[in-house]
Amino acid sequence: MISSVVAAAVAFVFALICTPVATRALARLRAGQPIRDVNPAAHQAKRGTPTMGGLIFIVGTVLAYIVGHLVMNALPSAQIVPPGPTMTGFVLLGLMVFCGGIGFVDDFLKVTKKNTAGLSGRWKLALQLMVGTGFGVVALGFPSTAGWSVAGTRLSFVREISWLNVGQVGAVVVFIAIVMASTNAVNLTDGLDGLATGTSIIVLAAYGLISFWQYRHWCADPAMQSAFCYEARDPLETALIAGAAAGALLGFLWWNTSPARIIMGDTGSMALGGLIAGQAVATRTVLLLPVLAALFVIITMSRIIQYTSYKTTGRRVFRMSPLHHHFELVGWHEVTIVTRFWIIAGTGVAAGLGLFYADFLAHLP
Repeated sequence: MISSVVAAAVAFVFALICTPVATRALARLRAGQPIRDVNPAAHQAKRGTPTMGGLIFIVGTVLAYIVGHLVMNALPSAQIVPPGPTMTGFVLLGLMVFCGGIGFVDDFLKVTKKNTAGLSGRWKLALQLMVGTGFGVVALGFPSTAGWSVAGTRLSFVREISWLNVGQVGAVVVFIAIVMASTNAVNLTDGLDGLATGTSIIVLAAYGLISFWQYRHWCADPAMQSAFCYEARDPLETALIAGAAAGALLGFLWWNTSPARIIMGDTGSMALGGLIAGQAVATRTVLLLPVLAALFVIITMSRIIQYTSYKTTGRRVFRMSPLHHHFELVGWHEVTIVTRFWIIAGTGVAAGLGLFYADFLAHLP
């Protein structure tokens, strides 16, 4: 737990100090955010706001991860965890960096072409498919000495479900689906100042708590062998990365909240989507993810409903999708929307943590 707290603190300070520096640098490079003409009128004032801010919390997370490991190796708890970085860390940070790389290409094209086209949808999906496949194969391979891999072949809710074995190929397909769904969901949510940032902090904090709880009741701990325990591969590692990312986002949010001085861009939203997907897989809580990430699901569904309705009936359900733009057109202030959506996100996380803990209580002797 100490290593996670230290990592979060390091990431927070790094992002808090470095974000304004990066903002000025991006402004000098004229890396401003293009705004679609169809967006609500209030968004036109944001045209030219420095984008690609996701680079800051990606670097901050990786840096804090390294510091966290230095602290971890100096603590007695390191006796029951592998020394140094683990395959879990490689998969989680790899997803964050590579998915962020896809977003960076998209942002770079938008900035250089001075329009909102960016990377085509087909290329985005193709690159997400490649990243998901690559890391899915790695996550299912390279088992630990205890025989646990980062991902499992069984679907999971608050733990693996014994009768839902999808096999190696099926597990890779599920992994790809989670990565693609999560990256695009966070990307859709990133439409108002601080909305995706704050929501991601809430979700990652939840995964930090879940991971630490799993570590405290970990089957690799000799004291837990005869008791109820979790068979996640590296729970302390997932807690460390969740804490580092949440801390970096908190420092970034200081500058990203309304009125935003910098925007995370697709670089940040896709990186967060990849990391959250990895957390769900590594903690064996895949089917719990839609509950923990309830706001991401709601916003994504609003886009699907709008598209389906318009294509089949010619009518729109919302004034504009995703959902937060609908409320803008209704007349809600941006800060009001973001605050209320954060409350919805917190409610989803509370429900998810409640289900997770209820399962633990149900298995107590």
